[in-house]
Amino acid sequence: MQVLSWPQFDQAVQLLASRFADSAVTGVYGVPRGGLCLAVALSHAIARPLLSSPEQSALIVDDVYETGRTLQALKAQVPDATFAVWVSKGCPDWWTAAVVVESSQWLVFPWENLDQARADEQAYRTSRGLG
Repeated sequence: MQVLSWPQFDQAVQLLASRFADSAVTGVYGVPRGGLCLAVALSHAIARPLLSSPEQSALIVDDVYETGRTLQALKAQVPDATFAVWVSKGCPDWWTAAVVVESSQWLVFPWENLDQARADEQAYRTSRGLG
């Protein structure tokens, strides 16, 4: 289990903000639940509105790209949107990542409760037969 910190979050926001500040994105949408903190921070950092739903010209963000299911589904809905994550567990292709890791470790983000994260990891592993 890897516990991420608020200073690491701030660094990721700065990196992503520098990447998208001059882009044509018209707003920022955060995938509930993990992408919301990142979306709010980026919305302020690049002076774009926080969106309540994904749009074609939006920057759509999430906390982690792990299996790709979440962002791939959104990409199918809004193919012209721009996508970014704090942490990518694989080499980014059509999305941008502040950090790329080659680890299968469970990530605990600063806004998460550590005890609940342990329970979430166990439930995830059980649901996929990983014990």
